[in-house]
Amino acid sequence: MNKEQKYVGVDISKDSLDIAVFDSNQRWRFNNSPVGIKRAIGMFETIKPELVVFEATRGLEIPFWAALSEVGINTAPINPRQIRDFARAKGRLAKTDTIDAQVIAHYGQAMQPRPLSFPDTQELKEVMARRSQLVEMISAEKNRLRAARQESIKQGIKAHIEWLETGLNSVDKELRKAIEASPIWREKDQLLRSTPGVGPILSAVLLTQLPELGTLNRHQVAALAGVAPLNRDSGLMRGKRSVWGGRGRVRGALYMAALVATRCNPVIRAFYQRLCSQGKPKKLALTACMRKLLAILNSMVKHHT
Repeated sequence: MNKEQKYVGVDISKDSLDIAVFDSNQRWRFNNSPVGIKRAIGMFETIKPELVVFEATRGLEIPFWAALSEVGINTAPINPRQIRDFARAKGRLAKTDTIDAQVIAHYGQAMQPRPLSFPDTQELKEVMARRSQLVEMISAEKNRLRAARQESIKQGIKAHIEWLETGLNSVDKELRKAIEASPIWREKDQLLRSTPGVGPILSAVLLTQLPELGTLNRHQVAALAGVAPLNRDSGLMRGKRSVWGGRGRVRGALYMAALVATRCNPVIRAFYQRLCSQGKPKKLALTACMRKLLAILNSMVKHHT
């Protein structure tokens, strides 16, 4: 190894960033906050590391990783299990934040993992926007097909629908490829889709349109998605609580997922049936299922389980 090359390990916790340089006595600790991350980046720009290695776990690394990528520092998020196995192979049984950072730095020097840039959600958002456009056009053309009378017009509309559906299949493949290419998206996608009722489309919508998932409590994330019941009271007027506002694409995808979940997800199905048996309107019960499904997914991402 070139003596000028510096491999840095970072142990990331909720409150702090413990940093160690391989084969060196250089150690730092910064707060895991915007100010602390900014100070850490200033230090990295001074020592110019070859690679900064850290564990990818529970999303705590995301702000740090994004900030490093913005300034062009090579980063490598590693599965925590690989770090633990490496530490055991070295016989490092003691465990402190400083020791963990040293082990991570040594892993980076020994294994030299491939650097990964922080995934750009804008690319995924553009693909999802194009998919929504194609779905809307297909729906509009199918409505025109039902209203058409002349056979020549029907054939033209059918041909257009087939062309649009081919484009939709192509976009879906591009979407899956983009998700599989990112370790963060891939891990979250697998976690979300482990829930009965959650398919690739809802997962992709949540990844692109609701990046706050897992960082907020269930009330906040429900309000953000537009599935939280809000009061409409003023003066002596007392209106019914209703859902409105929020992010329309998330709400639309949740609606379709909740429909499926009321049939195939045991928890959501039991919840839906209980509400209906209490005399709740089916539309209200389904909206409550949307909110419950979102709360479950939010908790899963937050606790990474």
